[in-house]
Amino acid sequence: MRMEKKARRSGMDPIVTLTLIFVVLKATGLISWSWLWVLSPIWITSLFFAVIFSAILVGGRIVKGKW
Repeated sequence: MRMEKKARRSGMDPIVTLTLIFVVLKATGLISWSWLWVLSPIWITSLFFAVIFSAILVGGRIVKGKW
């Protein structure tokens, strides 16, 4: 009999938590930011990972001489 361990995560990611806090503050009227900034934890993180992925992809192609 094989037993597999499942990774359990307690709580939420900090990005999700921060976004939910900003959305609640915006919905209650406590902040008057535009929705662009309310959702900024999501798009800034996505942009960061896209830039890192692109740099790794392009760097790998340059090292292999396929550029």
